[in-house]
Amino acid sequence: MSIDSPVSPSNFLASDHPLLQPLVIGGLTIENRLIVAPMAGVTDNPFRRLCKSFGAGHAVSEMIIADTALYARKKSLYRANFDNEIAPISAQIAGAEPDKLAEAARYQIDNGAQIIDINMGCPAKKVCRKLAGSALLQDEDLVARLLDAAVNAVDAPVTLKTRLGYENGRENILRVAKRAEQAGIAAIAIHGRTREDMYTGEARYELIREVKESISIPVIANGDIDSAQKAQRVYDLTGCDAVMIGRAAQGQPWIFRDIEHFLRTGETLVPPSVSEIKEIVLVHLQELYGFYGEYSGCRIARKHIAWYTTGIPNSNAFRQAMYGEESTAGQFRVVEAFLQAHE
Repeated sequence: MSIDSPVSPSNFLASDHPLLQPLVIGGLTIENRLIVAPMAGVTDNPFRRLCKSFGAGHAVSEMIIADTALYARKKSLYRANFDNEIAPISAQIAGAEPDKLAEAARYQIDNGAQIIDINMGCPAKKVCRKLAGSALLQDEDLVARLLDAAVNAVDAPVTLKTRLGYENGRENILRVAKRAEQAGIAAIAIHGRTREDMYTGEARYELIREVKESISIPVIANGDIDSAQKAQRVYDLTGCDAVMIGRAAQGQPWIFRDIEHFLRTGETLVPPSVSEIKEIVLVHLQELYGFYGEYSGCRIARKHIAWYTTGIPNSNAFRQAMYGEESTAGQFRVVEAFLQAHE
């Protein structure tokens, strides 16, 4: 089946589509199989709750470094804030030392997390330089020790987020997935690229299908799922237990509503009007300001505003002006005025 071939959710009746069914991860049930990918600097508490309000069944926190000495820092406190979230709550941790990873897992469970997710997928240089994230895929023995340490540290499900391998031609996801299952990992999410790929080219799904056929724990497909139709295609290509959406939700948290509607009815929803986008953006801004406060709230909101306004006429000039606003009140005012002018 070609990734570009026509697709429909036929063969399933309405809400019977597998991706709309509950998924059990280590004894915990998530409402459906549409999952928000963890993204550093993006999937904070307000964004996770927003995506869930649009129908995402589950969301994973931003990556938290496995060093409890850093947890008193403001950034770490924000990342580990799970207030008012819909359960089950999943905290993602990253590290290269088994003892520290185990300590971090225990800390996050005590902090309110119900699922621990291990990051072995982040391709960022600053993470890989510390032999964390996807750099770990170069050392399968260390991968095994990290997985064992985390699983044995907590009486809670531990999941894994990873990639096909570190470099092209040496993809080792089949071995890593089997070792993860052996360690007691409750589910594995796989981005269909290597670390070498970063985010270039197209995600490859063939190896995800091979993983699905070789292990019995839930397999979550990730990478380039940017529409309802693509979610269906990836499901057809991989047989995955769930799909994970990351970059496509930036500025479009309603993508989960779009996917749910398509899988349930076979119909594509009309894109939201500027009026609806305005309502969504203004609510999101208020949540960000309340969560981060005046200084950080204003600055963190800028990237979200840029994503939301992409494609609206004159948005480039608007964004340049918006970046100059130094207060939340001023920022909110110019965003509201810009969107009102395009209703």
